[in-house]
Amino acid sequence: MSIVDMIENRIFDEIAVGETASVTRVLGERDIQLFALVSGDVNPAHLDAEFAAGELFGRVIAHGLWGGGLISAVLGTQLPGPGTIYLTQNLRFHRPVSLGDTIIASVTVREKRDHTIVLFDCRCVNQSGEEVISGEAEVKAPTEKVRRPRMALPDVRISDHDGYRRLIEQTSGGEPATTAVVHPCSVSAILAAVEAAEAGLIVPILVGPQARVRKAAEEAGKDIAAFRIVDVPHSHAAAARSVELVRAGEARLLMKGSLHTDELMGAVVSSATGLRTERRLSHAYVMDVPGHPTPLIITDAAINIEPSLEDKADIIRNAIDLAHVIGIACPKVAILSAVETVNPAIRSTIDAAALCKMADRGQISGGVLDGPLAFDNAISEKAAKEKGIVSPVAGRAEILVVPNLEAGNMLAKQLTFLGGADAAGVVLGARVPIILTSRSDSLRTSLASCAVAVLLARAAPKAAPGLVPGLGPGLGANPR
Repeated sequence: MSIVDMIENRIFDEIAVGETASVTRVLGERDIQLFALVSGDVNPAHLDAEFAAGELFGRVIAHGLWGGGLISAVLGTQLPGPGTIYLTQNLRFHRPVSLGDTIIASVTVREKRDHTIVLFDCRCVNQSGEEVISGEAEVKAPTEKVRRPRMALPDVRISDHDGYRRLIEQTSGGEPATTAVVHPCSVSAILAAVEAAEAGLIVPILVGPQARVRKAAEEAGKDIAAFRIVDVPHSHAAAARSVELVRAGEARLLMKGSLHTDELMGAVVSSATGLRTERRLSHAYVMDVPGHPTPLIITDAAINIEPSLEDKADIIRNAIDLAHVIGIACPKVAILSAVETVNPAIRSTIDAAALCKMADRGQISGGVLDGPLAFDNAISEKAAKEKGIVSPVAGRAEILVVPNLEAGNMLAKQLTFLGGADAAGVVLGARVPIILTSRSDSLRTSLASCAVAVLLARAAPKAAPGLVPGLGPGLGANPR
């Protein structure tokens, strides 16, 4: 921690009646969230502005206690300061403390008593000079002088999952999508499917060995009586049968259960009976990263191991279509590499330059491309400025195109497991969206992935003939 300044107390003998100290703070959304986190108070009257409009008393108490905390801060850091022992406090809440209010918290010495006891008048007023809190505090003042560096407060990152909530809200009110859930023979697979159904996102068709599916549901504590079960002998048959359901129009989505991704995708890309289109299949994560202002689409982290230039063009087209569906009208696409200059020794920089020229010639449309860009230059305007990069994409990228699967997989998992990001994963370029779930996925991740797929499926009927947004232009001659 860095040293900001010095903090010094006032011992009992130095304190004079009438002496005062104060602190000024603005109540922000982050303060409310931190208060809820520390206190465990998740009453919507304190956290939800719309709900709180009819719950004035609750807001007076909850946000008033935040004001009371400011009084405590003055006593503990200024007057008397370090070494102060709180004995009693009595507060009266007169008006609500609301988001955006500027609060001045002050303490004034009313009386000094024997045994180093000091009585303070306490008061909080808002930016209009209105009294919101009044009261008294009794403390035991320090008798030994303390002067030490004031340590900077730690940085606290709040993952509020606003992106996840917005994504779920986008799907509310629409019809759930009938979804073939492929081989849901584990607790995690059943939970993902049933929870998505309970959230109104999908209507599952459970495709797998019936006995194993029912056993998994029993272990998960979930009732699947309302769901259709298609009995097949094993996972390979489950993948093939699920694809058949899609081709027959009985399902609008595919959802991976407890089978390997390769096994599912093998059925999807079958030349005779699969779900291929003219587009290359690719995977994309929609990520809500704490502290980052916009969603990030990262592609490809699961399907294409070493994509060619032609593959990357389709990967970008798929990602742009996905961005349109989730509400990004003209996404900024950063083509990532280790450097931001074209270097013949680094293939990804050559590909990036070619892809940008393809966009200039109209071969890739719907977004703004730039590359090569290193990761920091893609997402940080400060880093881009320091490098002297002038670009509409640098520092503001919404789609990150990685050089290969390894880079994408590591980037996505670092953001998830170290950065606290929410992630929603979907496979694009097939005739229907494919939801890839993993045993390590949280429930929130599974539901978010379903929500993205549902948005894609709902957008499909609005597309031009033969073109499904985010999925590619129908069955074609490029069976990749």
